[in-house]
Amino acid sequence: MTDSIMNTYARYNLRFIKGEGAWLYDESGRRYLDGISGIGVNALGHAHPTVTKAIQEQAQLLLHTSNLYEIPLQETVANKLTAATGMSRCFFSNSGAEANEAAIKIARLHGAKQGIARPTVITFTGAFHGRTLATLTATGNDKVKQGFAPFVEGFIQVPFNDLQVTNELSDNPNVVAVLIETIQGEGGINKADPKFLQDLRELCTKNNWLMMLDEVQTGNGRTGKYFSYQHFDWLPDVVSTAKGLGNGLPIGACLARGQAADLMQPGHHGSTYGGNPLACAAANAVITELTEDGVIEHVEKLGKFMLNQFHHHLDNHPLVKDIDGLGLMLGIKLTEPCADLVTKAQEKGLLMNVTQGSVIRLLPPLIITQEEASIIIKTVVELIDTLKES
Repeated sequence: MTDSIMNTYARYNLRFIKGEGAWLYDESGRRYLDGISGIGVNALGHAHPTVTKAIQEQAQLLLHTSNLYEIPLQETVANKLTAATGMSRCFFSNSGAEANEAAIKIARLHGAKQGIARPTVITFTGAFHGRTLATLTATGNDKVKQGFAPFVEGFIQVPFNDLQVTNELSDNPNVVAVLIETIQGEGGINKADPKFLQDLRELCTKNNWLMMLDEVQTGNGRTGKYFSYQHFDWLPDVVSTAKGLGNGLPIGACLARGQAADLMQPGHHGSTYGGNPLACAAANAVITELTEDGVIEHVEKLGKFMLNQFHHHLDNHPLVKDIDGLGLMLGIKLTEPCADLVTKAQEKGLLMNVTQGSVIRLLPPLIITQEEASIIIKTVVELIDTLKES
């Protein structure tokens, strides 16, 4: 890596020059099965023909005009997102952290409307909401916070999946919202208990708190529904998303319904690049593929296949603590650190990553075939066996 790039990433010694479907190719022409899809970004894989065509055609017409003017493609994408999710309004950003910032600002406006001078958002241990100062404060990982104090006020962190502690905050007059991931990705593929989420929804309604879901990683088909909350029988008030929405082009969105949808007014928020024609052309193509081409149904089916296969091969493995996930968001928790398996996987032609030091995280493209999924399963099982042997 050149010295002119700031040293913010511990990069692997790999340089990819081409991608096709679920595969990436390095400078020597060697191919790798992409089991992490750009950390959940390349939902439709690499060089997807429909997305590529949409980008090419839009690039020849118009890249950017700014949000001073109406943007027809932005309106199209907003209509498709709200129709697919039960939300009613949408704000476009460039990333998941920015989408979460918009959600936090909506929560504060919700508080200001009630005359609350110090509006407070409840967040949870193990969460990851971004690296801006507000989203970093909301994040439940002390390691990524080191060196960045003082943090933003207005957040209270409680144990994940603990309704009793959350309920005890009902007497706190400053609480205005809850921000939560239904499945913690960076936190190690931790699933929120369905009853906890149902009770949390009822608690938010009772206390006039906004229930805000961070679906940056779980959204856009990743779990076998467009958003993961659609596995349940309730709706949140605010939803943030990004990653797979643009299949590689930067775009995020904050969606809201009910009272939360009408809080933002001109001057309250904005984004120079957010929802520009090029990004929306990509997002429009992605949403069309996800909702009209059977991709999400494929994810639900293939995710069950992969989870069942991992259970079949690893349930009695002495180093495997837990196997969990939903759709094509899968985690295998080991009893010991396993970060070195990432480079060993690369040697076998598989890209994956490890979170929390001991959780193998898999986020393959949503378009992988069962044959490609079987390669991932076989390789991961072999890698875990190498730990057992050592």
